[in-house]
This record gives sequence, C-alpha cells and structure tokens, in this order.
Amino acid sequence: MTETTELVLEAQGIAKTYGAVVALRSASLAVRPGEVHALMGANGAGKSTLVKILTGAVRQDAGTIEIRGRSRTVHSPGEARRSGIVSVYQEPALIPDLDIRANLRLTETPLEPFRHWVAELGLTSLDLSRLARQLPLASLRVIDLARALAIEPDVLMLDEITAALPANLTERVLEVIGRQKGGDRCIIFISHRLIEIAAVCDRATVLREGVTVGVVDVTAGSEERIVELMLGQRIEGLAAEARSRAGAAAAEVTPHLEARQLSLGTKLLDATFTLRPGEVLGLVALEGQGQDELFDILAGSERPSGGELLVDGKPSSFGHPADAIRSGLVYVAADRAEALLMQRSVRENIALPETASVSRWGLIDFGSESVRIDRAVKTLQIDARAGREVRRLSGGNQQKVTIARWVAGGIRTMLCFDPTRGIDIGTKNQIYVLLRDLAAAGASVLLYTSELKEVQLVCDRAIVIFGGRVVAEIAAVDADEPTLLRAAYDLRAGAPIPEAIAAQAVQAADGAEIRRRSPASSERSCCGTPGRSACSRSWRSCSSSPRSSSRATALPACRASRSRRSRSPLRPWRRPCA
Repeated sequence: MTETTELVLEAQGIAKTYGAVVALRSASLAVRPGEVHALMGANGAGKSTLVKILTGAVRQDAGTIEIRGRSRTVHSPGEARRSGIVSVYQEPALIPDLDIRANLRLTETPLEPFRHWVAELGLTSLDLSRLARQLPLASLRVIDLARALAIEPDVLMLDEITAALPANLTERVLEVIGRQKGGDRCIIFISHRLIEIAAVCDRATVLREGVTVGVVDVTAGSEERIVELMLGQRIEGLAAEARSRAGAAAAEVTPHLEARQLSLGTKLLDATFTLRPGEVLGLVALEGQGQDELFDILAGSERPSGGELLVDGKPSSFGHPADAIRSGLVYVAADRAEALLMQRSVRENIALPETASVSRWGLIDFGSESVRIDRAVKTLQIDARAGREVRRLSGGNQQKVTIARWVAGGIRTMLCFDPTRGIDIGTKNQIYVLLRDLAAAGASVLLYTSELKEVQLVCDRAIVIFGGRVVAEIAAVDADEPTLLRAAYDLRAGAPIPEAIAAQAVQAADGAEIRRRSPASSERSCCGTPGRSACSRSWRSCSSSPRSSSRATALPACRASRSRRSRSPLRPWRRPCA
C-alpha cells in the first residue's frame, strides 16, 4: 500500500471507566486511506468500548479523535454518521417489529445501493416487507452491513460482522470487504478469526487490558505475533488440552438423544443421528440447511412435523422449552442478547433456571445457591467485576454466563449453537476444555459450529446437514476442513471443492489475461462494459447489476483482482470463468 501522511482516522490516549471497572486506559488507533485495518484483543480488552466511543455511543473520559486531520468530538451516533463514521455492531441494529423497508427509512438509507449490496453479499431474494424479527440472525447481520455500505462512509467499523455467519456467507462478506481497498475510505475490522484477518486486512492494532500494545503488518506468519500481543504470552497448541481429554463414547450404551427422520416445514426433511453419553457431536452445515429448525425442535421451541425423537431411549415430544429442560436438554444460544437478562446481575442470570422451576417456588436458599453459582463462576473463570449488570460484561464473559447457568445445576445433554461466536482465542480454549470435561463426566454435547476447525479441536465425530438431510457422518480424525466442506456442499468423495475449482479458474484467467492484455481490454470493468475503470469501488460507477448476468461470464480480470483474498479455505461455490 502506498504510504500517505494523511490519516482518515486517528485516536490517541482514549480512556474510559465505568465506576471501578477500567474499560480503556490509553488506547490509540491510526487508520490510513484505502486500508482494511484490524482491531484485535482478547475479550474485555476494550475493542467494543473504543468502537462505541468513535461512533458517539459512549463519551470518552480522556483522549482525542481526529478525522482527516481535524479534531472532532462526536456526541451521538447520528453525529458520527454525518461525520462519515458508521459502525455495524455485534448485535443487529434493526427494530424487530418493523419491516426491512421501514428500518431503512429510519436511517435514510438509499434503496438502490442497498439492494446492490444485499445481492453482492448473497441475499438474492430478500423481501423488504418482512418484519426484522422474522429473519434469521445471519440475514440481519448481512442487512446491517449492506445498509452501512450503501451510504459509503469514510470510516466503516465492523464489529464481529462474520461471527454469526456460516461459511458461505462469511466468504461473500470477506470478498466484498476486500474489494473496498485502495480508495480514499477505510474499514476497521474486528474479528477473533485470524484466518479472516490474514485474508482481508493490511495492518492490525492490538489492545490488551485497555491499552494499545502494538501495531502489526499483516503478513504470512504474523498471526503468532498478534496472539502474543493479545494474550501477553506465546500460545502453542491452543486446544491441545481439550483434545487430550477427548475419549471414545461407548457405542453400546443407550443414547442420551436419538433423532429418527425428524422434519419441520420445508427446511428440515430428514435428520437422523444419535448422541451418546460422554461424547461431543459436531454439526456442520451451510446457512439455511435446516440446522436452525433442528435446534428449535430439540430445544422445545417447535414441534416436528414428522419423525421421532427419543431421549434416553424413550419417545419424547416437547410443547415448550421447559419440557426439553425437564427432559435434560439445555440450550446455549449463539445470540447472547436472546439468552440473557441484560439488566440483571451475573448471579441472577446464573440462578435463573433454578428459581424458574415452579416446584421450587418459596423461600430461596441463598446459601446453597451461592455455592453453586460461585463454583460455576470459578469453573468458567468469569470476570464478574462489572457483574451488577450482565450487559456491562465483554461478549466472551456474557457467553460464559449463558453456559454457567446450566453448569451450576448439572448437565445431561447440552445443545450448543455456535457458542464460540465472536469471542477471543483464550475464551474459546476455555470453552473447548469445558465441553471435553462435561463429556468426560458422562454428559452429551451437540455442537453446531460455523468454524470448521473446531470439529477436530473438540468433537469426537461430526454430522453434516445439506438440504435438510443428514448427508454424512465423519470421525473427528478425518474431519479436516476440506472434507467437511465437500460434505457441506454434498460433493462426492474425492471431488474438488468449489474453492479449488475457482482457484484453478483464476490461475487460467490470469494467464489468458496476460497474453491478451491490451489498452482496450484494460478499460473493461467488472461487468465487462468498455470505457469504465476496472473494478470500481462505487456501485454508481457501474449500472449493470452484478447478479443480472451469469457468474460464468464475469470478466477474468475481476477474478484476478481477488486472488490475494483467496487464502481462506471457507470460500463458497463460484462458477469458473468461461
């Protein structure tokens, strides 16, 4: 990237405290035009607080902020938006009881650019008349991003934008982010997934305990240095302890959970699997393959339209989540805001399942309750210094609280829907170890994960759902990412995954482009229209819809421009260039 003396955004000496809790001590951040800049740190390092300060949601106690060399004091998100700073936060920023069109009107989002970016990001059939609450979390995250891109801000902040997304949508998002490089705007990218940082970012600023501890150029091998700065120590064999605790579940014993041809609506058609005592069973699926419906059935939120569910060998039917809990099935949601009482304390949230039981109504035994809660807090190493309100905890500590409420009362079968979404490496490792400890104690865990590497890190085996059906069962030792991807796309064994096909197409296109390069061809755009600059960053520069023509006829030069970003193994299906 060409060096420049002018910075789009510069923050120095930012500090913020909440009572006795120090969120930021001395945080600094400098972002250049045209770069994607990573902001990294463990949970509680102060990343989200810094983003809230930069966007006017929170007022800093000390420090200065400059935008394009001019000092600014931002008092509200609306003022930040007018100044060219827009953030996409960890949780959806849509009003649930309004339809998508009404939500867009509230933020004065231009409709045509929004439609363009929604299509680019992979939501090709979005109905703007649907209520926000009717859409899955992954779709809401994509809508938030499209809404932000549509107004073309100078500084776009993305806080764990991919955390709620499956592999296919994640790749679309990373592609779009990578294509924003090289202009006069910038992106601040927050993610705990180092593979994403390596795929799209130019530099990374690392926070630890509220202080900026380093700025790293993102190059091959820089991941280890970033992790050292984040955690203050060398990290080798991150989940070795978790894997060392893995053991084979006995095949002869009665399964804790058995699904036989479960179906629900048009999404889930045939889910058949067993979950045995003492094992962690991984579940892998691309977006919209029926995994949400399966967990809804198992957690008691929905009744199946067909099939049979057995708990401890006995047919079971749940009309309410309380029925599932009484049968020993407890649910850990990916959406922490859905699972927690945000304005209540850590202790109240952990004690909730115990106090919610009608049979236990009456005087609360605070002594025994405190023992259980303290044990759970210690087991999960929850930082509860700001524990008077859960909403003041970091994302990782909030997720620990959702797990701790079930650990406190004992677990037989735990249903985990992407429990490590949006949390740091250290906290992930703690959850891996906890899941293995639960299995070692005889409990069962069903783990849906959007990070394919987690299957080998923590699971005994994995099932794969495609088109609403379980299409594969793979032992953990064989469940590497290429194998899981082939199964997730329902490709035959040995068939090349779409990523490999796309990579070959890019290489062939690069060679062909070099051979036929000419002044005339260099003026083609990504849609193939002569006379426009190649791969323009602005949607207005090209009136042709990127979805109106076949992906197979896309100009090879546009593919070649993405070759630097093709390092991630989680790339979705793309037709090869003609």
